[in-house]
Amino acid sequence: MLNSPRTICVLGGTGFVGRHLCARLARDGHSLRVLTRYREQHRHLLVLPTVSTVQGDVHDEAFLERAMDGCDAVINLVGILNEKGRKGEGFERAHAELTRKVLRACKETGVRRLLQMSALKADAENGPSHYLRTKGKAEAAVRLEEGPALHSTIFQPSVIFGQEDSFVNRFAGLVRIPNYFFVLPSPNARFAPVFVDDVVEAFALSLDDHRTWGKTFQLCGPKVMSLREIIAFIARTMGYKRKVIGLGDGLSRMLARIMEFVPGKPLSLDNYRSLKVHSICDNNGFAAFGISPASMEAVVPHYLAGHYERARLSELRAQARG
Repeated sequence: MLNSPRTICVLGGTGFVGRHLCARLARDGHSLRVLTRYREQHRHLLVLPTVSTVQGDVHDEAFLERAMDGCDAVINLVGILNEKGRKGEGFERAHAELTRKVLRACKETGVRRLLQMSALKADAENGPSHYLRTKGKAEAAVRLEEGPALHSTIFQPSVIFGQEDSFVNRFAGLVRIPNYFFVLPSPNARFAPVFVDDVVEAFALSLDDHRTWGKTFQLCGPKVMSLREIIAFIARTMGYKRKVIGLGDGLSRMLARIMEFVPGKPLSLDNYRSLKVHSICDNNGFAAFGISPASMEAVVPHYLAGHYERARLSELRAQARG
């Protein structure tokens, strides 16, 4: 429950989850400082009355300290799914190194509350991918600093869906390509897709709840689905008939290696390795917040309708030209 409006520094606030979280926290009257390298690209955030954007490099510790000075809390949402290279340095910098810098800045500025976005199955020692290992390293650094000077809460969501997400919408774009067969790597990877509004609600409710201090919350939707089932659901929702052809492990790895060189890197070897572990909860943390998470079936059709309408218009235009 909200005690009083806070001044909160948000890293990663311009991303998909960040935009939703900023809107949610602004409704509670919190003042938000959203850090961004390119302020002019994110002027849309300024329509929220208590939000300001601060331009700078979050990896610059002096900038971090200036931005965090006078804040009551920090929220770190920064995360990447791919890096420019293949050796893990990008993941290490974005996840582990940045989190350590945030922790040092908290100490220097006297910030005593930190909310940290992580990922399900993050594991510094045994994670199969750079993504999961560096997320695990960030978690370990946060837990090491937990105490009277800094109270932290870590969130580990499964794959997040919602309006403008990069997960469902990316697959929806692929489903639209005229082809009855849909070739899918790692088809048996399992997820518990979680609605973005439920994730940000957990963040908002935890902010002033001392019972969440020092704790980690796994966040999952109500239904476990394989990647094959998710693709079939997306295609069905959009009104397309697609035969999903699942690739075995060897071919999945080969495709990931090839796709690393495709612009936008739609699939990488590191993504493939992350899919080796199922992104499902051992203990769903939503119960602690009294949240009943929404299912994909209840939410996704509302925002995929636009994909379907655009596809139908394209087909009609093609027929008219013919």
